Amino acid sequence: MARHLYSCPLRWSDMDAFGHVNNVVFLRYLEEARVDFMWRLAPGDGSDAFTGGVVVSRHEIDYLKPLVHRHSPVTIETWVTKISVAYLTLAYEIKDEEAVYVRASTVLVPYDLAAGRPRRVTREEESFLRQYLEAGPSRGGPAGGSGGARPDPEPEGAVAV
Repeated sequence: MARHLYSCPLRWSDMDAFGHVNNVVFLRYLEEARVDFMWRLAPGDGSDAFTGGVVVSRHEIDYLKPLVHRHSPVTIETWVTKISVAYLTLAYEIKDEEAVYVRASTVLVPYDLAAGRPRRVTREEESFLRQYLEAGPSRGGPAGGSGGARPDPEPEGAVAV
């Protein structure tokens, strides 16, 4: 299946006192890739897919290698590992030609902002997401541990972050 590719520039301000990209900044990188995937690539003109709101229910990040500032961007690959009627899970790798720096996953809950409550994944959204659906990696990271992929926990509540 396909993976969404996002070219993410590194900013000088992303570094911390240890000279590498700060752990919190990686969440921002994932957010940039996720927004690019879901809102820019969402189904066609006039579609309201994903525009009603999506909230993060859970993040997991494995930091594999320090990333230091440079002028060339990193690539963030994003794909779908699970689609449920009430939530979906995205997986990511932040990498370049030489290394994978981060493996991560995010559980997202579609949300009706006007009603103030979670909603179901629409058929149009599911159709779009299925184009990017693949099994989680078989080694390390939140989308899979040693011995295969872990099941995603059912989100108990959704909190906008």
